[in-house]
Amino acid sequence: MKEKLTVKFLSWIAMFIALSAVGASIKIPAIIGSVALDAFPALLAAALLGGVPGAIVGALGHLLSALLGGFPLGPLHFVIAIEMAILCWLFGGMYGKNHKLLAGVVFVLLNTFAAPFPFIFLISKAFYISMLPSLAVGSILNAAIALILIPRLVPFVAHGFTKGEARR
Repeated sequence: MKEKLTVKFLSWIAMFIALSAVGASIKIPAIIGSVALDAFPALLAAALLGGVPGAIVGALGHLLSALLGGFPLGPLHFVIAIEMAILCWLFGGMYGKNHKLLAGVVFVLLNTFAAPFPFIFLISKAFYISMLPSLAVGSILNAAIALILIPRLVPFVAHGFTKGEARR
């Protein structure tokens, strides 16, 4: 069933993208300046609005974070944006099936270890290993903030939506 996109629904997506831009400016110390608190708004969007809106916010949030960090990996940030979209979509699906804590754990593990894995071949194994600590800290913080805020935001986000527009 195709969901009707209302102005209110699109406004929530825009608000989460804007919040992601704010989170993108809060950096986690790393060798690459794109590790930041840009993912928690995408996780919020994925849990509250659905996997696809969360994926959109996740991809755009990473690109905003990379832009603020100076795009140190150049066009490879588009690969990371696609990975973030997939991770946020997965988080939204798991959270929607009431696997809330598991969704957070899976996000942390995949974002820390699986998402940077292609960079072993694209850059080097040393780059991959050097990114793990900051990605772990960033992933844990993003997931924890999201898991704390989601239940508190449900009444605000779901208010005024039809049944299919927002998760309750």
